Amino acid sequence: MSNNNIKMRDELLQVISAHKSNFVTIGVFSAVINLLMLTPAIYMLQVYDRVLGSSNEWTLLMLTLIVLGLYLLMGALEWIRSHVLIQIGTRFDMQLNQRIYNAAYANNLQSSVMPAGQVLNDLTTLRQFATGNAIFAIFDIPWFPVYLLVIFLFHPLLGLLALAGALVLMFIAWLSQYRSKTALALAGKLANKATQQASNQLRNAETIEAMGMLANIRQRWLLQHYGFLVQQNKGSEIVALFSAYAKYIRMALQSLVLGLGALLVIEGSMTSGMMIAGSILMGRVLLPIDQLIGAWKQWSPAKQAYDRLNLLLSTYPEPKVGMELPPPKGMLTIEQIVAAPPNITKPTLHTLNFTLNAGETLGIIGASGSGKSTLARLLVGIWQPLAGKIRLDGANLKQWDRGYLGNYIGYLPQDIQLFAGTISENICRFANVDASAVVEAAEMAGVHELILNLPQGYDTLLGDGGAGLSGGQRQRIALARALYRQPTLIVLDEPNANLDEAGDQALLEAIKRIKAAHKTLVLITHRSNVLSLTNKLLVLAEGQLKAYGNTLDVLKQLNADKKPTEAAVNKPKVSYAMGFSAMPSSKVNKGS
Repeated sequence: MSNNNIKMRDELLQVISAHKSNFVTIGVFSAVINLLMLTPAIYMLQVYDRVLGSSNEWTLLMLTLIVLGLYLLMGALEWIRSHVLIQIGTRFDMQLNQRIYNAAYANNLQSSVMPAGQVLNDLTTLRQFATGNAIFAIFDIPWFPVYLLVIFLFHPLLGLLALAGALVLMFIAWLSQYRSKTALALAGKLANKATQQASNQLRNAETIEAMGMLANIRQRWLLQHYGFLVQQNKGSEIVALFSAYAKYIRMALQSLVLGLGALLVIEGSMTSGMMIAGSILMGRVLLPIDQLIGAWKQWSPAKQAYDRLNLLLSTYPEPKVGMELPPPKGMLTIEQIVAAPPNITKPTLHTLNFTLNAGETLGIIGASGSGKSTLARLLVGIWQPLAGKIRLDGANLKQWDRGYLGNYIGYLPQDIQLFAGTISENICRFANVDASAVVEAAEMAGVHELILNLPQGYDTLLGDGGAGLSGGQRQRIALARALYRQPTLIVLDEPNANLDEAGDQALLEAIKRIKAAHKTLVLITHRSNVLSLTNKLLVLAEGQLKAYGNTLDVLKQLNADKKPTEAAVNKPKVSYAMGFSAMPSSKVNKGS
């Protein structure tokens, strides 16, 4: 395995290791706190064996004051330890949240099945694990032998009883986790799938309501949800059973230690103070085990979250920022492109080659499924080709910083994607609102007057997906966003799919303005009035380049190819079968 792969796989571990000194501090504090935990047992030992025997009130007063002071110190150390751990969790989150958000974005861009929401929740799960009681158990469990040793010093039989009880509890805890982990892990996966399925389904509530699909859609969700309930109940019942066993053993041990201590006192093998102190220390012996059991419950989801995040970060490493290139002029060069949508192995585009000069307008036509939208996504860098290169001003699109290049690209997809926020924020791409540039883009898209007629104009708030606007309004505002600050390369995928006559005319005027500004424009459309404004025309057929060149020349070629085809279609068909002589199919049909 290469060093780069190791580095990517250990990215989370490197962030955790950066806080090594803070964890050492927590360990030191935990050591002092655990030593101070002996205070109650020592206090009871002194009260029973020294104070009650001497009846000295001053001794009792001084012992009590010392104990109260030690308790105060222990509380302060507990608070500081928790505060340091919370700060570590916050810094851990701050160091990773942008990186994980970017990786989740890249993952979503590739149409992965891993939900982005799950990825962000995984970071929260890890932070909560690192700042919760589970981490205290890790620091406290090494002190279990110390408490056990003190009980052995009181009397070996007490120590053996405590050791046997602790081992039984640890075995029960391990058995509970081992027996339930498969069911609980599966329950977690099914819960995530059910939640994601419900979220995706309910986004289309209008379609569901209009066609009475609720019962069918709900049934599909219930199948996932019932599976989750079955596995959750199975795992929870196992945990509940072993928890009941553990509770019984803990309570029995507390009483057995006290009973055994009393027997040893009667026999004169130990003092009454040791009996009480041993009972208190038994609680301290069992406490780290209880913490460990709680940590095991949190460990499984935390480990799954860690593994998912590690996979995500290794799959989508942080992109390297290269030297900033000069602003693009808009020349596109497509070299031997083979491409397919993410997670699809069969190519939808085959060895495309063409060049589009800066300032030219290209029309792309082709039947449904010929790869037009795939090509549009490739041109703006959303998807990466399986083979070949896409160059902008001679530089491979991979060489451009996406945040920088995005300022010079305008894109209008078929599926209009507006975001929750004001219209002005959507047009300016959620950067700082430049009022003059927003209005200029709206005027260029022919949507300025439409926006002014809305209740709050440019400050009108939209819901997710542009809720509150009609399909045509969303498309025209998305067009204004694509034209914001007049980018160098503009790609419009079916820009008039939802437009009425007024919107269509506004689009034509916008295209004329783009051409006048000498911007490179790519149009996917079949409207003749739009194609008439293009300089070049590209025809796709089954993912292959059928024709490319000047628009008029390509249209003439298509018409020339169409005429022989039409003649062949209109020619009387001839049927040959079973040795009969040839005859027009119409006559055969009549004779049949």
